[in-house]
Amino acid sequence: MLDKLSTQQRVILATVLSFLFFAGYDYLFIPKQINKPIELNSTTQKQSSSNAIQAPKALSTPSATTAPKATSAAPTGSPINKNEKVIANIKGKRFDMSIDSFGRVNKFYLNGKRYKKEDGSRVQLFNDSKLPLPLEIRFSDAKLNAEAFKTPYIANKTEINLQNKPVTLTLTQKLSSLTVVKKITIYPIGKYTVALSLSKPADYFISPGFRPDVKVDGYTFHGVLVKEFDDTLTMIKDKDAKGDEHFANAKIVADSDRYYTTAFYNLKGGLDVYISKDKEDNPLAFVKGKQNYTINGYIGVKELRILNSIDKEMGDIVEYGWFTFIAKPIFLLLSFLHSILGNWGWAIVATTFVIRIVLFPLTYKGMVSMTKMKELSPKIKELQKKYKGEPQKLNAHTMELYKKHGANPMGGCLPMILQIPIFFALYRVLQNSAELQAAPWILWIHDLSVKDPYFILPILMGITMFLQQHITPNTIQDPTQAKIMKYLPVIFTFFFMTFPAGLTLYWFVNNLFSIAQQYYINKIFEKKKQQIKEAKKVEK
Repeated sequence: MLDKLSTQQRVILATVLSFLFFAGYDYLFIPKQINKPIELNSTTQKQSSSNAIQAPKALSTPSATTAPKATSAAPTGSPINKNEKVIANIKGKRFDMSIDSFGRVNKFYLNGKRYKKEDGSRVQLFNDSKLPLPLEIRFSDAKLNAEAFKTPYIANKTEINLQNKPVTLTLTQKLSSLTVVKKITIYPIGKYTVALSLSKPADYFISPGFRPDVKVDGYTFHGVLVKEFDDTLTMIKDKDAKGDEHFANAKIVADSDRYYTTAFYNLKGGLDVYISKDKEDNPLAFVKGKQNYTINGYIGVKELRILNSIDKEMGDIVEYGWFTFIAKPIFLLLSFLHSILGNWGWAIVATTFVIRIVLFPLTYKGMVSMTKMKELSPKIKELQKKYKGEPQKLNAHTMELYKKHGANPMGGCLPMILQIPIFFALYRVLQNSAELQAAPWILWIHDLSVKDPYFILPILMGITMFLQQHITPNTIQDPTQAKIMKYLPVIFTFFFMTFPAGLTLYWFVNNLFSIAQQYYINKIFEKKKQQIKEAKKVEK
């Protein structure tokens, strides 16, 4: 069967299969690593000292894992669990948060219409049943650790109104053998700095917290991302943690779900990061501290603008998978056009136009080549009859015919192949960019990051795909193959019904440009044919 396909037909088939493969793969799997894998070398090997061996064990001691569950109280001061009360509430424009008696961020609410659920309640980033919580400390000494989870912190302020300037909150915990002081400086955008001091040395670990538990799906990455000092990015997704990963000099460790993150970072001095795991093999990130230790953190939305305002390196927390090198420029283009147009839907339309302009020379040549191929179909059939059973001669004379008339059998497929990485890069952008969350377009499209609720865009995309096929020269000579190609619009329509509306919008608009371009080329060829006919009449 395959040996009977022409080069162009094989490329089309490969493109379709690639489309189906990548979409299916992207749905089921997220690549664990981008750049290069972890190597147990001098910077990532497990330490053999007694303290390092005890540390991971301490992370799973009964006293740590059986700590009282986080309070279910909101930052507004509603009834709280008496065993673990809220000792400080912080209210800001962008978020509200609360600190519990163990010195942890136990609630973090995002403010704004975008961050409201269908029932009107606000998005809360942390699940009470998922430990550790941000800023949770665990000691290597099991006895000290058990005491720490029974001794409450005392806050110097119980209510903080966070406006345009950072505010510092001091938490103090007096244990039998030492005193722990946390000075937390909180900034309006969600970043913070923690200055930790212990009255005497003790091995301990502090956590940025288990990942936010808001958007759980099979499309995007959920887990821990570590950026090492050589800029290697390592991703440990949920249910994939080994529990013994160690990064001795990391710049960033971020626990993330689709749109939100809780992260620690030290872009100059580095972090000593250990990855433990829970019963479900989900990664739990911890950073080893010192007697006097300062660490930076961020909790909130993975918006590139906010992350870049902290440092451009923080933008790596937003993950696009295999197509990052294409996805990042596409997102920057989208953001630029959004700043002009004020709507993400129209920004997608404008981005499609820009991409079509960039690819125009190749697309134009491809369409012209396909039109020439159609005109040569009768002559190719004659050659096939003449050299039946002589494949070498047939190929030689066919290539000579192509060369004589300036036709390229691969020309029509190249633009289609180029569209595939762009398509998947945009797919990743729409899936991972928090900026597009709850971004409306027109009328019925209220969120471009999810599927069209009424499937109007997928149907329109299928119709335009059918029209595009109808006016595009068909060079497939086998009737069975031609019928299969005719069903592609139907297959793609059903496929796009589960895709984000923004992605379907891109493909729909792209089809419209293709139809207009093909119609223009067809008119040119018809005009040339007419000129040739008139010239022959004049000669006669």
